Amino acid sequence: MRDITRPEVWAPDADMVEVVVDDAETIMARGDDGWWWSEPLPPGTLYQFRIDGGMLLPDPRSLSQPDGPHGPSRIVDPALFERPATFSTDLRGAVGYELHIGTFTPEGTFEAAITHLDHLVDLGVQAVEVMPVADFPGEQGWGYDGVGQYAVHAAYGGPEGFVAFIDACHARGLGVILDVVHNHQGPEGNYLAQFGPYFTSAHHTPWGDAINLDQPGSNEVRDFLLGACRQWLVKYQVDGLRLDAVHEFQDDSPRHYLAELSDETRAWERETGREFTLFAESDRNQPTTVSPVGSVPGALGMDGQWADDVHHALHSFFTGERDGYYIDFGTAEVLQQALTRVFIHEGGFSTFRGQDWGAPVDPTSELYDGHSFVASLQNHDQVGNRAVGDRISHSIPLDCQAAAAALYLLSPFTPLIFMGEEWAASTPFPFFSHLGPELGPLVTEGRTREFERMGWDAEIIPDPQSPATRESATLRWDEITEPDHARMLAWYQELLRLRRDRPELASGSLAEVSVEVLDEDTVLMRRGTTVVATTRAQDRLVEIPVEGKVLAAWGEHGPVPEGHAVTGPGALVIEANAD
Repeated sequence: MRDITRPEVWAPDADMVEVVVDDAETIMARGDDGWWWSEPLPPGTLYQFRIDGGMLLPDPRSLSQPDGPHGPSRIVDPALFERPATFSTDLRGAVGYELHIGTFTPEGTFEAAITHLDHLVDLGVQAVEVMPVADFPGEQGWGYDGVGQYAVHAAYGGPEGFVAFIDACHARGLGVILDVVHNHQGPEGNYLAQFGPYFTSAHHTPWGDAINLDQPGSNEVRDFLLGACRQWLVKYQVDGLRLDAVHEFQDDSPRHYLAELSDETRAWERETGREFTLFAESDRNQPTTVSPVGSVPGALGMDGQWADDVHHALHSFFTGERDGYYIDFGTAEVLQQALTRVFIHEGGFSTFRGQDWGAPVDPTSELYDGHSFVASLQNHDQVGNRAVGDRISHSIPLDCQAAAAALYLLSPFTPLIFMGEEWAASTPFPFFSHLGPELGPLVTEGRTREFERMGWDAEIIPDPQSPATRESATLRWDEITEPDHARMLAWYQELLRLRRDRPELASGSLAEVSVEVLDEDTVLMRRGTTVVATTRAQDRLVEIPVEGKVLAAWGEHGPVPEGHAVTGPGALVIEANAD
């Protein structure tokens, strides 16, 4: 375990590296491996590095940047992390709740977020998934343009605030998943290339040169990323990581970076006696992503992956949207496949991509199960990357959201609720950032042009750099008690209670799930004796041929010969009579 009070840095091509404290410059000692170090500094000390007489630079492994990524680094008191590790949980199958610290409350801090954790407990949530907190430029932003892999964003409360938030979650029985971005660095405040070969032109990504995972110097770069993961899991005691867009990792090395991370994580589990869970965002539709390392060729060892096809199937079915990547979705039959086989594109042709895509999921596999796939009706991507950041409840009846929620919350997957979804929040979640005067206008212009090409009026597209855009995304907690919002909240609570109380609903077995298409608007999902029937039918009576007790209902309903009926859109959860 490294001494976080001792400045040290990898700069293999430098002739001299100095540590600068209060304008006092001290030449650092050099090792044979390209590392430089100095004597420990007292907690609270502000310091910077200077390479070969150049500009002042922050520490790439700084834990705190009180003035942002351009300013000096701060030595954090090691005592902050000297607390017993008393919480451990497996997050596969746990009900997750994705939140953005900056808009979860008006204050936008860890401290303020703690005041609403009891709401999550009452809802039935088991884990909080926090969007990136690694340091990024400006005070407001999503965090996916982060440049400080080890530092906690100061405006949120810095490392001290994050530790307090984690401990508060654990005290309430909530696991913590942290979203980390290792596939790229943000464009502003990114000084890594001045220290060493952190990037390579051998591979390209949507953000430019790729992170160097397989070229000369890559061992240190990989250790840099692995060290950040270890910090979050071991020092901070988060319980899992969500790795952003792993399909953008460019790695031709004999052992893929994710496989190495999986192996290291298992070693950290043995070291600490705690369980850690790794979730990957991937659009490749490959079950090898969630297969244990060494089990099959190309296995990456992630514990779970985001199941975009499940989201797309739900969204398109209930909204009717068939544009862009929704083009192959929208029917009851597609929804049936997503709920039982996860991937719609499982080796066949993807119209959106113009090529064959993916590989099939084996429902009987011993390598993974339904809990290996994270299902959502909304998340930061699927809301925030829409032109105006509109939620699904802004374009469809609440009845349809309620029906969709019943399917994914009672599915065999690991469900993920997006903040505010549980009460059909009125606030949007548009993209926003706080970049400098050079890059900020370019981001605004680029997003405007992109959505104009899709047919949107430029006048209604929010400016990502405007403080008003961030303010518009801030949850309104006072609206929870309003009738429609309160009704939706009660529905989500009831569904999660059923998932918690009925063992068959907590199961991740894909082989024990069956879905029947009753008509073009209605699907029926069976999980043991529990039947979830949902319909998007508008203002008509839909008969559900299942006899038994109604456990939960949304919409007008009543008994009919050999079953029940609901006036759509709506949903019934039924405990079916034994045959």
